[in-house]
Amino acid sequence: MSKNTDKAIVTVVGKDTVGIIAKTCTYLADHKINILDISQTIVQGYFNMMMIADFADADQEFDKIQEELAQVGTDLGVDIKCQKAEIFEMMHRI
Repeated sequence: MSKNTDKAIVTVVGKDTVGIIAKTCTYLADHKINILDISQTIVQGYFNMMMIADFADADQEFDKIQEELAQVGTDLGVDIKCQKAEIFEMMHRI
């Protein structure tokens, strides 16, 4: 990714279980992706997390990481989505 598009938004949603944060963050760290900001809540047993991550030093292509994160989510029983920040911002403009 070029310097202008290094940031991505990672969202995790689903029923709360042990290890969601640990496994998601471990995957990111293993691929040299730095978490810049993180917010998570649990409401009546449902887990929601949003992270802003820096992909500047990522050791794989963005598309591959996107696919693998989705698989991590499937393994955990949650939905993990990863979008480039610029696309996320365009989609959420009012």
